[in-house]
Amino acid sequence: MAVRLQTVGPHVIVVGAGIIGASIAWHLTRDGASVTVVAEENGGVATPCSFAWINASSGNPDFYFHFRRRSMAEWKRLATELPGLPLEWCGSIGWDLPADRREAFVAEQGAWGYGIEHIGRDQIKAREPYLAVIPDLALSVAEEGAVEPVAAARMMLADAQARGATLRNATVRGLIRTGERISGVVTSAGVIEADHVVLASGAGTPPLTASIEIDLPIETPAGLIVHSRPHARRLNGLVLATQLHMRQTAEGRIIAGSDFGGTAPGEDQHATAAALFDKVRNSLTDSPSLAMDFFTVGYRPTPKDGFPIIGNACDGLYIALMHSGVTLAPLAGLLASSEILKGEADPMLAPFRLSRFA
Repeated sequence: MAVRLQTVGPHVIVVGAGIIGASIAWHLTRDGASVTVVAEENGGVATPCSFAWINASSGNPDFYFHFRRRSMAEWKRLATELPGLPLEWCGSIGWDLPADRREAFVAEQGAWGYGIEHIGRDQIKAREPYLAVIPDLALSVAEEGAVEPVAAARMMLADAQARGATLRNATVRGLIRTGERISGVVTSAGVIEADHVVLASGAGTPPLTASIEIDLPIETPAGLIVHSRPHARRLNGLVLATQLHMRQTAEGRIIAGSDFGGTAPGEDQHATAAALFDKVRNSLTDSPSLAMDFFTVGYRPTPKDGFPIIGNACDGLYIALMHSGVTLAPLAGLLASSEILKGEADPMLAPFRLSRFA
């Protein structure tokens, strides 16, 4: 028997409880919707495997740069609304780009207002005194930061529940179509009807939309990240070295990949993780007790052109699918809530509609 919850505002089902789903659920609940979050894992599947770097960094065209930078500002807004959010504006130091790309990054994004500066060996050493190898030159972006993504997602979900949202631990097996409209979901715990359905389930989204003949052109590259045991402070900010990106979490774990997306796991994931962690250990001085605790392998839901998919796929069905979920979470939640509940489409969403693939 189908369940339709008693609602005050429109009833919205959010499928997925990672950083994107949590943000959308929180913003919807704050804005007056009655929200049901349906997910297998509280905190998501891909979110725990994220490097969790908040940035608008190199290689992005202007429309995507400005979208990402706006979301960086939304993280600050969200932190005022959710005191205690595990967010740190620690800045980054990087020397992972070849000289031509480095200077192109400085010229282009610097002209757009990004706070990039060149720093030399003495400044690098002062900021990161435990680095074993100090480059002659690096780029510093003070406004970048990081968040503990699972803790942040669970904090948003807990606050949404305190505001009246419902969290159901279940698997979504299909979508309900009534005429031309999506009107609910079929789950392992039964059928739930709603006014709107939001799919924020990462790599699990395409099979659901395929069932209603909507194709999502995405790739899901694997990325391996190593996590140390908690350790005394060795890194003060994000370090983006050649073939090694590192940061230290709030609980003292050093996490790293060959870049922010992680390392290709290879046929032997344990061997790959061990080799990567050796590189981490060798990159830091005075760390004899630094030891690996575990590694994660995440599958990053990446639309084929690299940009997010955000918006209505059909009547009653909204999709939020992107790789840079940690950076974009607060803005995606804010704009999705406004569009679903008020019909207000922010102009910045125009490049990110599914229709661009038609």
